[in-house]
Amino acid sequence: MDLRKLKTLIDLVSESNISELEITEAEGKVRIVKSPAAPIAAPAAAPPLVALAPAAQPGAPALPPQAPEPPPGKLIKSPMVGTFYRAASPGAKPFVELGSEVKEGDAVCIVEAMKIMNEIESDCAGRVAQILCENGQAVEFGQPLFVLE
Repeated sequence: MDLRKLKTLIDLVSESNISELEITEAEGKVRIVKSPAAPIAAPAAAPPLVALAPAAQPGAPALPPQAPEPPPGKLIKSPMVGTFYRAASPGAKPFVELGSEVKEGDAVCIVEAMKIMNEIESDCAGRVAQILCENGQAVEFGQPLFVLE
């Protein structure tokens, strides 16, 4: 990709309200990501970041991305997209700690989705071996939250 075309794409991302642009061509792949907005007092916004990836070799097999191995044990997964909280309120005691015994149906955390606090219950019994999320972390549907032994 020539520099004039790349400059045009950077200007397009800078001047628009899109935050990211990715283009794949025969010569390679270009991904432009706009940096977070600068504070209002700053004189100018930071330029977007540009990452260039080499083009795939013709005839080379494409390898699928490797998914991380799930931890051993029974998993309690998030039933929705939202924000993970270990306790019912900021100053409250967490629902479970490492080593806590959990019965089926016990509340283990809260996932906030669209300003609604959803108590997540364990679907199996066991002892909490790992807590896989940090308080206030965004979680995805099906993402493991806890490992039970």
